[in-house]
Amino acid sequence: MAFDRYVAICHPLRYTAIMNPRLYVSLLQSSLLISTIDAFLHTLLVLRLSFCTDLEILHFFCELAEVIELACSDTLINNILVFVAACVFAGFPLSGITFSYIHIVSSVLRMPSSEGKHKAFCTCGSHLSVVFLF
Repeated sequence: MAFDRYVAICHPLRYTAIMNPRLYVSLLQSSLLISTIDAFLHTLLVLRLSFCTDLEILHFFCELAEVIELACSDTLINNILVFVAACVFAGFPLSGITFSYIHIVSSVLRMPSSEGKHKAFCTCGSHLSVVFLF
C-alpha cells in the first residue's frame, strides 16, 4: 500500500503505467512465496524438536512460541530463526513504508495549493492508520 500511495502522489501521471495488474500479481505472489517458505522453515525446525510427556498449551491458539517453550530439547536455533524472521519481516516493510512516506511528505509540501495537500494527506490517512494500529 505504501508503494501504491507513493506512485499515486509522487507520479500521478504514470500511475496506470507503473501500477499495472502484472505488478499487483507479482507483489502478491512474492508475498505468498516468502510467507510460505517462512512457515515451512518454522514447521521443519519444530518437527526436529523432542517434547516431554503431559504437554498442555493453555491458550486457544497454538502459537509457535508456546510450542517451542514445551520442547525438552535445545531450542536455540528455533529462537534465533524466530528473532531473525521477526526482524526481517518487520524491518523491511517498515523501512519501505518510511522511505515512501518521506518522499510523499516532501512531494506534498512542495504542492502550491492547500486543496491538493489536503487531498494527498486524506489519500494516505487510511494506510497510515492501519500501519499505526498494527
